Amino acid sequence: MKPLVISAALVLSALCSVAHAAKLEDVAPYPKAETGFSRQVIYLPKQKNEDDYKVQIIAGKTLQVDCNQQRLGGKLEEKTLEGWGYPMYRLNKVTGPASTMMACPEGKAHPEFVPVVGEGFMLRYNSKLPIVLYVPKDIEVRYRIWSASKQIKQAVSE
Repeated sequence: MKPLVISAALVLSALCSVAHAAKLEDVAPYPKAETGFSRQVIYLPKQKNEDDYKVQIIAGKTLQVDCNQQRLGGKLEEKTLEGWGYPMYRLNKVTGPASTMMACPEGKAHPEFVPVVGEGFMLRYNSKLPIVLYVPKDIEVRYRIWSASKQIKQAVSE
């Protein structure tokens, strides 16, 4: 009996892995990326209380930079997959880079990931659907998971 239980657990584990390995087209008919764009997909793991989590999209590209702070500009817009109601996101235009313009020592340029900053980059956590993003071809998409602290504090009345 025990080997059967172990086998069932292995099969269940394999099925869960296959679910994330499934193609995006198996989830819903998300459109292919247009010319000049790429489609990036993020699959999130299930969390116990997903309302306590957020996903920060960090789009950007690696540029040669000096000692100045560099940023690109853009707005991540939420669209809806027609007929399905699923969210998808589009970064239409990236501007910049903008720099702090401080004087830097000569010859200190180095490659560094420069993020796009703007509106719409903090998303709701939802492991049931992939996060589908359409970004210009030269943009790389990274992400970070944010979680709420267990500690809740009381405001002071004044």
